[in-house]
Order: sequence, then C-alpha cells, then structure tokens
Amino acid sequence: MAKKLSDKVKAAAAADESKGRGLQGALRTRLRAGTQQADGCGSSCGEVAHSLVSELCLGGSSRQNNSWSSHKRLERRMGLLQLLKSQLVCHLILCYVFLASGLIVNLLQLCTLPLWLVSKQLARRVNIRLAYCISSQLVALLEWWSGTECNLYTDPETYPLFGKENAIVVLNHNFEIDFLCGWTYCDRFGVLGSSKVLAKKELSYVPVIGWMWYFLEIVFCKRKWEEDRSTVAQSLQRLWDYPENYWFLLHCEGTRFTPKKHQISMQVAESKGLPKLKYHLLPRTKGFWVTVQNLRGTVAAVYDSTLNFRNKETPSLRGILNGKKYHADLYVRRIPLELIPEDEAECAAWLHKLYQEKDGFQEQYAQTGRFPGPIRSPPRRLWSLINWLFWSCIVLYPLFLLVTHLISSGSMLAITTAAVLCSAASVGVRWMIGQTEIDKSSNYGIKEVSLNNN
Repeated sequence: MAKKLSDKVKAAAAADESKGRGLQGALRTRLRAGTQQADGCGSSCGEVAHSLVSELCLGGSSRQNNSWSSHKRLERRMGLLQLLKSQLVCHLILCYVFLASGLIVNLLQLCTLPLWLVSKQLARRVNIRLAYCISSQLVALLEWWSGTECNLYTDPETYPLFGKENAIVVLNHNFEIDFLCGWTYCDRFGVLGSSKVLAKKELSYVPVIGWMWYFLEIVFCKRKWEEDRSTVAQSLQRLWDYPENYWFLLHCEGTRFTPKKHQISMQVAESKGLPKLKYHLLPRTKGFWVTVQNLRGTVAAVYDSTLNFRNKETPSLRGILNGKKYHADLYVRRIPLELIPEDEAECAAWLHKLYQEKDGFQEQYAQTGRFPGPIRSPPRRLWSLINWLFWSCIVLYPLFLLVTHLISSGSMLAITTAAVLCSAASVGVRWMIGQTEIDKSSNYGIKEVSLNNN
C-alpha cells in the first residue's frame, strides 16, 4: 500500500508540474491528500508519504536555486565578454590582424603573376583561395564576433540553386553593413572567394581590399559613363570563362540611401513621370543593362535581394566591432536572365518596375516584420572562423614578442615610440570606422543623381 501511495504522489506531482504549477505547491497539495488516504493503512504509510514529499520539495527547491545561480553566472560572464569586445585595444588587435594578414596575402597574390602566363585558370583558382583569406575575416567578424543572425526568405525551388550557378545579385543599399551581409550570404553558399562587385576605380589602389579585388578581376569604373561603357564591357566579358561559380553583387542605386539623397531622387522621379519609391533611390539603369548584356550566356539568373533588420535595428560597423548582435533578414527572388529585356529602354523600364516591387516588400516588412515565403537559416561555415584564428596566430605571435622585448628593454625611447604608434593606429581605426557611417557616405548621389538616371 505504501508503494502504491508513493507512486500516486509522484505521478500527481509530475502532472501538476507539467500544467505549469509550482513544484512545491503541487506536492504540498498531494501531501494533504496522501496523508488523508494513508490514515486507513496506519502511520507507516503516512510517514512514507510525508518523507517522500518533503524530499521532493527540497530537491525541487535546490534545483531551482542552482538553475537561477547558473543563469546569473552566465549573465555576468556574457556581460564581461561584451565589455571586453567594446574595448579599443580589442579593435586595434582586430584591425592589426586584418591589415597584417591582408598585406601578406597581397604579397602572395603578387607572386602569382608568373602563373598567369602558364595557366590563367590555375592562377584564378589560386587567387580565389587567397582572396577568401581576406574577405572571410570580415565575415567572421559579423558571424562569430558579433553573433549576428542571417536568415533567408526564398522559395523551396530556388534555395538548392544557390552557389551552383552564376548570378547577378541586385541588393538594396540602405545600411552601413549591407555589403558585409552580402558577403556573409556568399560565404554560406560557397562563392565568397569568387564573388564580384562593380567598384570605383580609386579602390583598386587601396591596399588589402583594393589589391585583392585587382587580382580577382573585379570590374572597376570611373562613374563617367562615356569612359566606362567600353572598359566595363571588356572587364565583364573576361568573366565568360571564369572557372568557378560567382555572384556579381550590384547596388543599382549607386550610393547609400540617405533622406537628402532620397528627396533629390524622388524629384527626378517626378520629373520623369516615374512612380515614387519610399525605401529606395531610383536605380541607375545603364550600369545594370551593360552588366546583363555582357554576362548573357554565362549568368543564369538575377537574384533580386531585399535586406532589412528586425525590430528596426540600425546596424553599423562600430556596433559589429563592439560585439553587438543584429538580426538580418534577406528576401531573394530568382529571375531567369532570359526574362530580362535586351533592349536598353525596355530593360530600364523593367528595372524601375523591379524597384517598385522591392519597395512593396520593404513596406510589408515594416508592417509585419517579415518578408513573403518560408524562412530559412543557412548555417555558418567553420572555414571563416578557422581562417581568422589561423591568421591571428600567425601575426599576433611576432607582435607579442616585439611588445615583450620593448618592455624588457626598459628603453624610454622605444616605449614612447610604441605608444605614439598605438595612438596613431587608434586614430586611424576610429577614422576608418567613421567612414562607413551613413552620414559620411559618398555625395555622388546628390551631385549626379539627376544626370545619371535613365
């Protein structure tokens, strides 16, 4: 009888707990019922029930206390880690690793020049891997340092094609880190090393990123259509025999969205009789048409990609460096290239219609917090983290030896020189971060938007 009563008390307590009531309150209720039933079987049954319930109550309380303590300890650790990530010294180390390793990779890319004479395709494959060593560090910063989540909205038929075909990616240009999110999606589908962009000619002279792009055969332009028409077309045609799949990332708006640029752009839209856009600038149709025309036959589709962030987050590179976590959502539609008109005027009208549809998707996101279709979370790749850790070990070890030598030498001149260099580096890092902010973005859209829009 005592055993049956014990089983009954346990089962009743478990049932009450599963319904959401507190463990102790549930067991006390069953204790009263159990002791009343135990009166018929003698004091021994009642003692067994009372002992069992008391033990379970104390055990539940202990487990709750341990769980609460563990939660508080985890919160304190996460708070300390977040505080550490926001320190300038960490930012200096991150930038040092990126710049030092980037220059090493640039030197290795320079060493591949003779290989181009022997085998162009082999040289391209080598440079794809070397470029990944640089660009994946920025992806690791977003994914592993800040922990930013990147979700994807697309239809089930399109998802399996990502990374398995050449594509032109038309991405909106509203956020400070939209290029970084674009690279992150490239990495998750295995095309980061071979990804292409249409970049300003001046960037080709910038160490690390610019030099990496030069060896990747990135398409550079001067933003002067008369000069760019032929040079851009020639650069695009060189990609016809590219040995690996690539995504060609295009910001058709030409410059990052700001309220001032948007106002001017909508004035142009009104003068041309075009529907006004709420979330985008008018797209620059000439560059898009030239890209599509010169990549026909080698590119399978256009990926219309619309990016936004949950809870009206305003992501920034400064926030990423500080370890702040963001939540990115990307909506992608696959449009076969043969559906895009070949005539320049018709292609321009098609692109304007595309941006009107993109505006509708952004409006839906603003109202509902989601894009159309099912949501997926493509997994992060460990390669970006492994590459980051590898280069950190390679370039931080000699730095550690140098700092140790300076401290042990006791030379005030050497220590002062090192302090001055660190101060200059901190100023440089802050300046570079500031250049990514929206209010520091290019004035190209203000100066030229009325001239270059079709």
